[in-house]
Amino acid sequence: MRAGPFSVAAVVTAAALASLTACTAKSDADDGNAIRVTAADSACETSASSVPAGQVTLNIENKGSKATEVEILFPDDRIVSEKENIGPGTRYTLTAEIKAGTYEIACRPGMKGHGARQKLTVTGSGATPERDPKLDQAVARYRQYAQDQADRTLPRAEAFAKAIEAGDLDAAKKAYAPSRLGWERTEPVAESFGDIDPKVDTRADGLEQGQKWTGWHRLEKALWQDNKIGPEEKTLAAQLVTDLKDWQRRVGTAEITPTSMANGAKELLDEVATGKVTGEEDRYSHTDLVDFKGNVEGAQKAYELLQPVAAQNDPALTKELDKQFAALNSLLDTYRTDPSDAASYDFVSYDKVGQAQRKQLSDAVNALAEPLSRLAAAVVK
Repeated sequence: MRAGPFSVAAVVTAAALASLTACTAKSDADDGNAIRVTAADSACETSASSVPAGQVTLNIENKGSKATEVEILFPDDRIVSEKENIGPGTRYTLTAEIKAGTYEIACRPGMKGHGARQKLTVTGSGATPERDPKLDQAVARYRQYAQDQADRTLPRAEAFAKAIEAGDLDAAKKAYAPSRLGWERTEPVAESFGDIDPKVDTRADGLEQGQKWTGWHRLEKALWQDNKIGPEEKTLAAQLVTDLKDWQRRVGTAEITPTSMANGAKELLDEVATGKVTGEEDRYSHTDLVDFKGNVEGAQKAYELLQPVAAQNDPALTKELDKQFAALNSLLDTYRTDPSDAASYDFVSYDKVGQAQRKQLSDAVNALAEPLSRLAAAVVK
């Protein structure tokens, strides 16, 4: 799920057919070779409209009154790279490796709508250094992982839809959280296509103007808050399966790079911080901890595949990441309904988790997110 307007996340997403690697870092530095992007509530000003291919850096400042999102886009609106939830008065730096072509830089105040845009032409060939063969192996294994997760999601989603079609409220509630696990583990890949995530995983407060609410969370509201299954819910459940089949077919076409894997891992932690820890994600079912665990597992898988190269380049970083992943997973284990069953995804209802416990979870996420934000840089050293 793309972050809502109250999130504070920094996200970089690989796009289908994108020829780039990207990394993000919070920075107040003024790089003379960077494009300065000044975002406002109704404007997006850039200091250059043409740059050589290769490394492209955006120094972003939000001078508006709303949190904004800045994106580099292909002409068909596929996302090349993005930074979400840039708060008013905040500066961020976004760096990407981009081949020659035509693009747009978009500023989207409130992270909704078309936004204000500026053309960007990237010229030349932009030679990139040869990369470690172990990174190619990591990409191939991660691609297979993403496909496996999509393949496993379909029968679970079909079981969820079948229970709704049968009007079985209890069975549908039981099938809801398991049907989401594969999606939550690999959501950055799905988000790279641009059009699938809004159909299947948008919350009510994340809808664009005129957008019909569909997908998991619309059905979640019907099952838990409205306590009903009607003809509309049956239609929506069937549509969810159709949309997820589209995702399953397209996973293999996603452009995946070592750096997009690293940034995707960080994005998954941002998802936890801005939706799961707060209880906003599954606000009706309170199954947030299942999604929480899925996000962490997906982030850890990407990290583990990149770890051999990252350990060569920055052993201290990987040591810290190993420590923080272990700590967060151990903490999550205490919220299983049966803490001794490490294979179970039965977690306590999140409305039973108090504020002090949520703070503890948040602290553990933040302790992991900080070193994870440095993984992309370690991979491309």
